[in-house]
Amino acid sequence: MFTHDSIALGEDGSTHQPIEQLAGLRSVPNLTVIRPCDANETAVAWRVALEMRDAPVVLALTRQNVPTLDRTRVAADGLRRGAYVLFDPPSGTPALIFIASGSEVSLVIAAAEKLATEGVRARIVSMPSWNLFDQQPRAYRDSVLPSSIRARLAVEAGSPQGWHRYVGDGGDVLGIERFGASAPGDVMMREYGFSVDHVCERARALLQR
Repeated sequence: MFTHDSIALGEDGSTHQPIEQLAGLRSVPNLTVIRPCDANETAVAWRVALEMRDAPVVLALTRQNVPTLDRTRVAADGLRRGAYVLFDPPSGTPALIFIASGSEVSLVIAAAEKLATEGVRARIVSMPSWNLFDQQPRAYRDSVLPSSIRARLAVEAGSPQGWHRYVGDGGDVLGIERFGASAPGDVMMREYGFSVDHVCERARALLQR
């Protein structure tokens, strides 16, 4: 288990801002990396780790508080497939797909809710594990990330390296390529662009391409 997974640790500064470690871990052959978004996904991730017999597993966990999502509509068991649709607009085809992992999932949920008040329909995909998702049949992967929806925004408080394979040419990645600042966690996240307003701004820019 790895913890302290983002710049949201705040005042601990550069020694506790592992923005490159997720990218590094994901590059290790035969290593399953899982970054769950809430308590429910964490419970499923732990079961996946215990059941894994042919590969080591890293659980990348956050230290700061994150909300436990309402699971009456979508079960956290979708984590077993690496990524799954957490939310779809009640009607109409989504114009945009948000993809996030870990503590940033709750951020894109809030952004999607704000965009909905502007008439923008957004799908939210929780992607806790790239390699579990890549192991799924093509039909499932296409159902989660249909090629017909080119406006995709991946949001993760770490290096953006590797995310472009999921957002494609028509998408964008909100990540971090610098570190070293020191401030309260919520200030750090906001200053690095991880706020509802900035996520919405990046999403609107995609839709205007």
